[in-house]
Amino acid sequence: MESLSILLLFLTAFTGAMAQEETCSENTIVRLTTGMAQGEIQNGIYVYRGLPYARADRFMPPELPDSWEGVRNFTEYGHICPQAPMPAENDFISNQRIAIEGEDCQNLNIWTPGINDNGKRPVMVWLHGGGFQTGSAIEQRVYDGANLSRKGDVVVVSVNHRLNILGFLDLSAYGDEYKYSGNAGTMDMVAALKWIQNNIKAFGGDPDNVTLFGQSGGGAKVLVLMTTPAAKGLFHKGIIQSGAVEACGMTNITTEIGRRVAELTLNALGIGPGEITGLKNVPYKELEAAGNAAMAQAAKEYGTIDSWGNPGLLWTPIVDGDYLPFQPVVDSIASQAKEIPIMIGTAMTEWTTMGMLAEIDKYRTDNRNTWPQEEINRRLKERFGNRLQSVVNAFRQAYPERSIADVLYVDTMLRTPAIKTARLKADQNGGAVYNYMFAWDTPLDGGFAMSYHCSELPFVFNNTSMSKASAVGGKQAEKLADCMSAAWINFAKNGNPNHPGVPYWPAFTRENGYVMIFGNECMVKKNHDYELMKLLVPDYVF
Repeated sequence: MESLSILLLFLTAFTGAMAQEETCSENTIVRLTTGMAQGEIQNGIYVYRGLPYARADRFMPPELPDSWEGVRNFTEYGHICPQAPMPAENDFISNQRIAIEGEDCQNLNIWTPGINDNGKRPVMVWLHGGGFQTGSAIEQRVYDGANLSRKGDVVVVSVNHRLNILGFLDLSAYGDEYKYSGNAGTMDMVAALKWIQNNIKAFGGDPDNVTLFGQSGGGAKVLVLMTTPAAKGLFHKGIIQSGAVEACGMTNITTEIGRRVAELTLNALGIGPGEITGLKNVPYKELEAAGNAAMAQAAKEYGTIDSWGNPGLLWTPIVDGDYLPFQPVVDSIASQAKEIPIMIGTAMTEWTTMGMLAEIDKYRTDNRNTWPQEEINRRLKERFGNRLQSVVNAFRQAYPERSIADVLYVDTMLRTPAIKTARLKADQNGGAVYNYMFAWDTPLDGGFAMSYHCSELPFVFNNTSMSKASAVGGKQAEKLADCMSAAWINFAKNGNPNHPGVPYWPAFTRENGYVMIFGNECMVKKNHDYELMKLLVPDYVF
């Protein structure tokens, strides 16, 4: 009995020690410009949540955050910007669904292997998706930066900022104090980058080696910040994941349209031009409804087209000739971005299969893997008509290892703008450009979703176990995640994603068109899908 008691005491002590190793708040204090901040240690990584980088009144530019006395604890996530409800979580999109909304949303989260150690670690700043309308730094569990930080000895930062009408309502016609209200969300991101410059050394990070990376709307934000004079020098590399998007990042709302949206919003709320301060007291849901109605009306008046080619407007930064001097990507890239290396790419099926996620029960048994050849032939003929043979030939040249049925789902909405952006950036003959294609198909639910929009995120963050759609890939998915996350880390370290786990990946130029294809096998191809893209979207100039 005595031996058993001793064994139980030992196991209790051992378990307690393990628990303390997994989550511990001791020795995690860092000195910031605003005060002393305490985080926690989780499996060897220091984690800080909800750190304020700024404060701001509604529609006003961000200001320095308030200071505090003593030590303040930062182990809970901060508020996210109020927004429309997020879609329900499913097996493909792993939403956190724990976020609390609040207009005091200027906060960020940090994962780092070391603090107060004079480290010179690369800093990777994550900008979340959702366009400029929705989303947050914690909207998906796979945004957790611990594994990426641990693997690469890098500091990972994720940022919340103002969105939608709160971040991009152009009230500049109603007084100088509102001059930049149409870019308040962009100003928040700049404020976060300034905070990083002033504080990241405490977290072992190098303020002279900051890489922005973002997916979808987050990638669009990278393009906007590359064009924003106020952001110049605050970051040094950019990764644009499925984020080169027409009408949302590459091109954005102009002052003329933005001011009309503001006028219509005020009219809907019954607020006169001389009563503009009353906007600050309108409940968010009323403000949101009025703003969305104004956007719809302005879209009709101006005949605007959204990112999907449909009539409409999306909330975006305002191209005002000042804070955002011009459109980020039309026929050139901002000269201030010339020396910034970029990685840019898309997923093979992006939005073509994304809409199918709402009908999983239907498509798990009704997809290209279950159709007989006669059904595949019928769909191919219906889709491509007399262009079918040309399309099939171009697809086989681009993807000889794939079934011909896959051509039905090749994305063009994001792929062609990505090529255009990569070409224009490479034309600057400055920082190197690296182009990629994510072409790994999840086998989940019969494999219908393929490489859908957001599917690369678990691989980039080395978090495949956190998403059912990637976890089902087992060792193969883990191997690809190791390959991709290493490429992202190496790019953050030195502007070159090459590492021993991938074939040599040359920099992209307009002439060579090199692209890394991340799939079951990683391979580099030259100008691999240009003919296919020309056939699928003949009117788009890229």
